[in-house]
Amino acid sequence: MGAKAPLLLRIHGGPNGQDAHSFSTEKQILSADGYAILAVNYRGSSGRGQKFSRSIAADWGHFEVEDLEAGVNQVIQMGVADADRLGVGGWSYGAILTDYMIATDTRFKAATSGAGTAFAISLYGTDQYITQYDYEIGPPWKAFDTYVKISYPFLHADRIKTPTLFLGGERDFNVPVQGGQQMYEALKSLGIDTQLIIYPNETHGIQRPSYQRDRLERYVAWYDKYLKKK
Repeated sequence: MGAKAPLLLRIHGGPNGQDAHSFSTEKQILSADGYAILAVNYRGSSGRGQKFSRSIAADWGHFEVEDLEAGVNQVIQMGVADADRLGVGGWSYGAILTDYMIATDTRFKAATSGAGTAFAISLYGTDQYITQYDYEIGPPWKAFDTYVKISYPFLHADRIKTPTLFLGGERDFNVPVQGGQQMYEALKSLGIDTQLIIYPNETHGIQRPSYQRDRLERYVAWYDKYLKKK
C-alpha cells in the first residue's frame, strides 16, 4: 500500500440528503490536490427509510457524530488516512456537524464551516425553519434545555482546538450568517486561528461563479496550510 494521505471528512447537508454516486466539483478539486475524501451518510440522511432519517430528531450532533467518527476511524484503520493529518468541513447542516466534530474531537487539524449555526435559540424566528423548531424541538419557553443541548459547539467552544474557516452568504435567510459570526468570534476570543468570509448579496447557495471559485480556492488554501507536510 502507498503512503497514507491527508484525509478530508466532507459532510453533506440536509441532514435529509445524501452523498451519492454523482460528480462533485468540490470533491474532485480536493482529491486532485492530494487528499483522500471521506463522505458518510450518517444517521439522519435520506435514502434509508423514515426511521433512519428521524433518528436524530431534537437530538442533533449525537448519532451523526458517532457515525462520522466511526467512518474516520475505519479509514485510518484501513491504512488510507494519515491520523495526524485530518481535516473536516461542510455546508449548512454539514457545517453544524463540522462544528460538533471539532468540539468533540481535537484530532482535526483544519476545518471549514459554511452556513452553520451557533446559539440555536438566537435563530428562533429569524430563519425559514420556524415550523421545524416548533414541531421538532418546541418553542424556547418549553424546550430551553434542548436548545442549550443542540448549541453544544458554541457553548463548549473552549474545547475546540481546530483552526477553522467560517463562510456564509450575506443575505442567507435559510441559515443566517449570524451563526458563523458567533462561532468565529468564539474561536477568535479563544486564540484559535480562524477567518470569517461573508459573500455579498449571496443567499444560502453561493451562486456567483467568481464566489464559487473563491470558496473552492479558500478551501484548498486553508487545508493545505495545516495538513500538507512542510
